[in-house]
Amino acid sequence: MSTATTDELMDLDEALARFDPVMGLEVHVELGTSTKMFCSCPTEFGAEPNTQVCPTCLGLPGALPVVNAVAVESAIRIGLALNCSIAEWCRFARKNYFYPDMPKNFQTSQYDEPIAYDGYLDVEVEGRSFRIGIERAHMEEDTGKSTHVGGATGRIHGADYSLVDYNRAGIPLIEIVTKPIVGVPGHLAPAVARAYVAELRELIVALGVSEARMERGQMRCDVNLSLKPAGAEKFGTRSETKNVNSLRSVERAARFEIQRHAAVLASGGTIVQETRHFHEDKGTTTSGRVKEEAEDYRYFPEPDLVPVAPSREWVEQLRATLPELPGARRKRLAQDWAISDFDMQSVVNAGALDVIEATVAAGSDPASARKWWLGELARTANERAVELAELPITPAHVARIVELVSAGELSDKLARQVIEGVLAGEGDPDAVVAKRGLKVVSDDGALLTAIDEAIAANPAVAEKIRGGNHKAAGVIVGAVMKATRVSRAFRLRATPAVPSAGWPPAGTERVRPRSGP
Repeated sequence: MSTATTDELMDLDEALARFDPVMGLEVHVELGTSTKMFCSCPTEFGAEPNTQVCPTCLGLPGALPVVNAVAVESAIRIGLALNCSIAEWCRFARKNYFYPDMPKNFQTSQYDEPIAYDGYLDVEVEGRSFRIGIERAHMEEDTGKSTHVGGATGRIHGADYSLVDYNRAGIPLIEIVTKPIVGVPGHLAPAVARAYVAELRELIVALGVSEARMERGQMRCDVNLSLKPAGAEKFGTRSETKNVNSLRSVERAARFEIQRHAAVLASGGTIVQETRHFHEDKGTTTSGRVKEEAEDYRYFPEPDLVPVAPSREWVEQLRATLPELPGARRKRLAQDWAISDFDMQSVVNAGALDVIEATVAAGSDPASARKWWLGELARTANERAVELAELPITPAHVARIVELVSAGELSDKLARQVIEGVLAGEGDPDAVVAKRGLKVVSDDGALLTAIDEAIAANPAVAEKIRGGNHKAAGVIVGAVMKATRVSRAFRLRATPAVPSAGWPPAGTERVRPRSGP
């Protein structure tokens, strides 16, 4: 048993100087099928508890399962996209365990015969490429959801009572298991873990097999981590941090466990092979239960299901339907947009790739689309704690704003006001411009009339300017801006002489509109 507590952490740099981390990541993806893995119950998210169940997914006597063909197809597509071999013959097994969230007291899964195996996924971190080996991708069913009521932690310990919702029990899952991740510089290991899950999520979404929304539990990551003395060959004892549900948390969980393991080992303690819970609020993990070995689950072939034997012709047909995968798409767009890999990574990190591509497709130039989505709109999304795509403004709206700026009808500052209006629900960009009177004045006649009126209304100021006090021109500029209802939409620019007695004085310039800030 460990002689160190989770409060005892080693400095990360010191930990990485003394130990090499070895990671393994297990990602569970809920497939976006309309029915469950082995029955016809619907899979709609957010339904009333225990309303999407039947004798089959509840494991009642006499109910027999039937494999969801769409789930099998999705599994094959995922395997192909991960460069895996697809099994010519595989079968399901019963994984026996006794927890309230599994109504059958066993989970129908795959054990030693997965549908996809021996693949890889390449990820990039800080300009370096790392190939993550895929051990297997296998089919199984999800469990129910337990809610522990009362207490301060939301865990079963200290709760007054627990509720179980079996709606999720039986939803198709694909579990994707990496090979041990070695050879990654220690200081990059947590970032590589995050990058892998992010790349996998992009791939899953691109395939159209799941929305992979981590906040809804549609994609969850178990972070396995162990340490070994620097340069040693033998792996250490691992811990498994379960059901981490955000990219940021994957990185934080890996970092915390490196520091915790190092502190335990340095104090002479031993690491317990166990599952652990990640606490989002503190960025820490706490012990769950001692981790079972495979034999503890007493796997045996599922007697109520026939084996799955996808034909080679079907597999190749599915391979031909694969979309452009995320890595290839990023390379193409980086070339089309003439940006560096570093800039493209910034786009990806901001979750802006889709919206920028759609904005360019709607008519914007790539530089302007990136500027607005990564600037003003990213700031707003951060303030509202939402994804860019969830903002109430469309790529078509942004493309129209870019068009108005390019035509000189809006300055950048006015464009920001237009964005503000669209986000506030005041209509599309043209409606906001009309409602707020934001368009830059480009009619020289109207502008010159406003200038003459401002001079006539401020004769003392005009006299100061004629006397050489050019700073006083700000009063005239302000009056013109007020008259034309434009905020900071002008600049001084040389113009031909105009009929205003003594104006402008020698060496000064007439106020004219501009499209810049």
